Amino acid sequence: MEPLAERLRPTSLEDYIGQEHIIGTDTALRKAIEQNLLPSIIFWGPPGVGKTTLAHIISQNLKRPFYSLSAINSGVKDVRDVIEKASQDGGFFKQEKPVLFIDEIHRFSKSQQDSLLNAVEKGIVTLIGATTENPSFEVIPALLSRCQVIVLKHLTKDNLIQLLKNAIQHDVYLKNKNITLKETEALLRISGGDGRKLLNAFEIVVNAIQGNDIVVTDDEVKKYIQQNLALYDKTGEQHYDIISAFIKSIRGSDPNGAVYWLARMIAGGEDPSFIARRLLILASEDIGNANPTALVIANNCFQAVNVIGFPESRIILSQTATYLACSPKSNSSYMAINKAQEVVAQTGDLSVPLHLRNAPTKLMKELGYGNEYKYAHDFEHHFVQQEFLPNELSGTTFYQPSEYSREKDLKEFLKQRWKDKYNY
Repeated sequence: MEPLAERLRPTSLEDYIGQEHIIGTDTALRKAIEQNLLPSIIFWGPPGVGKTTLAHIISQNLKRPFYSLSAINSGVKDVRDVIEKASQDGGFFKQEKPVLFIDEIHRFSKSQQDSLLNAVEKGIVTLIGATTENPSFEVIPALLSRCQVIVLKHLTKDNLIQLLKNAIQHDVYLKNKNITLKETEALLRISGGDGRKLLNAFEIVVNAIQGNDIVVTDDEVKKYIQQNLALYDKTGEQHYDIISAFIKSIRGSDPNGAVYWLARMIAGGEDPSFIARRLLILASEDIGNANPTALVIANNCFQAVNVIGFPESRIILSQTATYLACSPKSNSSYMAINKAQEVVAQTGDLSVPLHLRNAPTKLMKELGYGNEYKYAHDFEHHFVQQEFLPNELSGTTFYQPSEYSREKDLKEFLKQRWKDKYNY
C-alpha cells in the first residue's frame, strides 16, 4: 500500500494546498500556466511543501509529455536518453515542449547539469528542477541563468490542518475509519511545516491506535511517533531537524553530540557538501575571531569533501566538527554585521566623508576629495586616530570583541589604539 502522502497527492491546482504566493489568482506562475507560456523553473524550498506535486500538476494542466528523473540515481546517460525521447516528442518546431522534471537537482554534478544546457537553451524541453538547497550555490550559473527560481515556503498551520482533514475525509482507507482529530499540536510540531512528514506521522498514529473509534491526541502522537522516529531518519525527512541538532551541538561545545548527529546524517545519505558548507558558516558565525583558524580548517574541509567524497569524507567531517566544537566561541562578527545592516536600513545612503573619498581627477582634488586623510603607515605603530564612519554615525560601535580567547587580545589592541573613542 502506498504511503498516505502519496495517496493524497493532488492532481489539480484547485486541490493543491499552500503556496498561495506563487499559484494564487493573478500570480505570475498561475498566469504562465493558464497561458501555456511556462519558462524553465527551479523550485527551491524545504522538504514536503509540494515541489514535486506542483511540477506534476503543471505538466497535466499544460497537457505536455512529462519526464521525470531523480538526481540521486540518474547519470549523464539517463539525462541524454530522456532529452532524446523529449526531442522526438516535442521537436524543435513544436509548441508543446515536453516537461523534464529533475528532483533534487542540487545533487547533479557539473557534468550532469552541463548535459541539460543545450536542451534548455534551445527549448527542446521545459525544465522544472526541485531543490532544498540554495540554487545559487548548487546550480551552475549557465543553467541557473536560463531558469526562473521560485521559492516555496513551509506550509502554514492552517495548511497542515487542512491536509489532516482531507486525509480523514477523502483517503480511500481512512475515510472508512471513525477518526476524531482531538488535538493537533504534537503532529504540527513534528511536521515542522513538512506536509509529507505530517501525513506519514498521522498514518502511523492512526494505524497504531486500537479499536473502532480512533481519537488522535497529543499524547497518542508522542507515544507512537517516538517508537517510529527511525522511519523518518532513514528517508531523510528530518533533514532540517538533524542539521539543527548538529550545529547546536557544536555551538554548545559538545563534540559527542556533534559526531552523533554527524553519524545520523551520514546514515541518512546526507550530501557531504551540505554538511561541510554548514560547518563553514558556523566557523565564522559562532567562533569567528575567538579562533580564526576554525574558518581555515572549515574551508579546507569543504574543499576536501568535494574532492574525496564518501566514505572517506566522514573522517574529515568528524575532525572538523570536533575541532569546531572544542574551539572557543564568539558571535561578535555575526552581531556586528547584523547591527551594521540595521543601521544602514534605518539611515539609508549616508555620504562618504570627504577625507575618505577617492580622488582620481584634478577636479575631485579641488573639491576636497581625499583632503585631510591620514595615511596610517606614516604614523607610529601604523595607526592614527581618524573617523571612518559617516558624520551622522560618528562614534557608533558595531564590533564588540568578547572577553575570551583571541578576541580578548583584539579588545586590548583596540583599547590601546582608540583610547576612549570606543567604550569596550
